[in-house]
Amino acid sequence: MRRAVALAAFLAACSPTKVPESPDLDAVAQRYVRLSLGMGHHDPAYVDAYYGPDSLKAAADRDSLSLPAIRAAADSLLVTLGASFPDQADSMLVMRHRYLRTQLGAMITKARMLGGEKLSFDEEAKGLYDVEVPSYPVGHFDSLLAALDSIVPGPGLLADRYQAFRARVMIPADKVDTVFKVAIQACRARTMQHMKLPLGERFDLEYVKGTPWNAYNWYKGKYHSLIQVNTDLPISVDRAVDLACHEGYPGHHVYNAALEENLVNGRGWVELSVYPLFSAQSLIAEGSANFGIDMAFPGELRTAFERDSLFPLAGLDPALAGQNAAARVVMERLNHARNEVARQYLDGQVTADSATALMARWWLQTPEGATKTLRFIDTYRSYVINYNLGRDMVAGYVDHLGGADNLRRWQAFGALLSSPRLPADLK
Repeated sequence: MRRAVALAAFLAACSPTKVPESPDLDAVAQRYVRLSLGMGHHDPAYVDAYYGPDSLKAAADRDSLSLPAIRAAADSLLVTLGASFPDQADSMLVMRHRYLRTQLGAMITKARMLGGEKLSFDEEAKGLYDVEVPSYPVGHFDSLLAALDSIVPGPGLLADRYQAFRARVMIPADKVDTVFKVAIQACRARTMQHMKLPLGERFDLEYVKGTPWNAYNWYKGKYHSLIQVNTDLPISVDRAVDLACHEGYPGHHVYNAALEENLVNGRGWVELSVYPLFSAQSLIAEGSANFGIDMAFPGELRTAFERDSLFPLAGLDPALAGQNAAARVVMERLNHARNEVARQYLDGQVTADSATALMARWWLQTPEGATKTLRFIDTYRSYVINYNLGRDMVAGYVDHLGGADNLRRWQAFGALLSSPRLPADLK
């Protein structure tokens, strides 16, 4: 008996190492979709878009899982997936595996938060969006304000001078629709020079009031978006290009349509038919939408378009376009101030009044604008990082792969929009 046991052990030791079986990603994906839709029962903002099978929506409604049950199910799916994907031959499958793991991790974090667990700003950002958020000293913002001071010179406080200048580039209310539609057409045309859009893609444009956001893309599936623009506050002429690119081309509308065409329809990956807002996918969505502005209108091309087309359409002085562009570049870098204010406010280090005062100091917002920003932070919390940190990470990714070659830059950008890449894939 001992010799038989020893022989069996020897043969087992000599046998090739057993390759772990690949998890059934399709089965995990279907369960993930049902859990994501179930999370929407606990937070109406959780599901930003869904255009997948009605059967999965019906199953999620029927299950009506509690938050602890969703957490347990998500944990179970992580065990099923394992730490890594065994087959390294197909990079897209590796990314798909990582995507499901990362998104499930974010779901667990959000379930913990909805269940009453208190996380710090940095813990929340890491758990939901899978990134470490850099912290900037006060001196960083002060140096940027000094640069802006030279762009908007004159007597009095910088905040007053900046707001007075911005008042000169606001679109009259009766011209907003015309300016926006021209900006959208231009962003679409420039995007189509470099990317093939799905046949039949389209969007509807609406103007709304009373929302915590400035604009929103509601993706409906079948390459169709509803883009809403908030008109609570005056809209500057440069925001027309910002929002047209960010919400439309090559931003959210193109990103969602590309995922639907290439992954949902092309590969049958049902997990991409649901978009959980509080997840690492949002860093890619917002980051690519913000950097998409620079892709469509790099450098002086944007300034020239605004000066020659949008300023005249809005009845504004085209001579202000260059100064406005210089100020915008600095303000984009000052956007990181929102992260610092959100961190201090959500961590209980400053009050609401102090937070609005900091926004007025570091981002030169009016009291109305600062109040609106704080309302956004109250609603979406650490989500603010996706706009600036996300943009920086996407920019670094495209710069690394494309360098100064415009063709290669668009190839890298297009590949990002058509894949399940997440923050870890940008490093």
